[in-house]
Amino acid sequence: MPDIRIGSVVFDCNDFDRMHSFWQEALHYDPKRPPAYGWVILRDPEGKSPNVSFNLLDKPVSGRIRVHLDLYADDQKAEVERLLKLGATLVKDPGEGHDYVILSDPEGNHFCIVQK
Repeated sequence: MPDIRIGSVVFDCNDFDRMHSFWQEALHYDPKRPPAYGWVILRDPEGKSPNVSFNLLDKPVSGRIRVHLDLYADDQKAEVERLLKLGATLVKDPGEGHDYVILSDPEGNHFCIVQK
């Protein structure tokens, strides 16, 4: 059984305050920690559903996928290798000091493998 789960659905957004405030109220979720640097993770207070996160874009980008999954893994390296063998493509590995690797599925949809 894979050691991976949906940890967060991530929205890239232009109006960060409006987006995270809207979804926080709509879902009755709580911030995991205070918003900082254009990033916030909202969590289900009952812990039953995945997080919903918001990422402020540096500049508006058209044609870009604006929602992606963050998949949490206890062994990030093993999961990245397993998913690459299944047909995923490495998009970006930001390296040391970052807890995520960006992959794409066979149709080009981006998702992140986050070390947890």
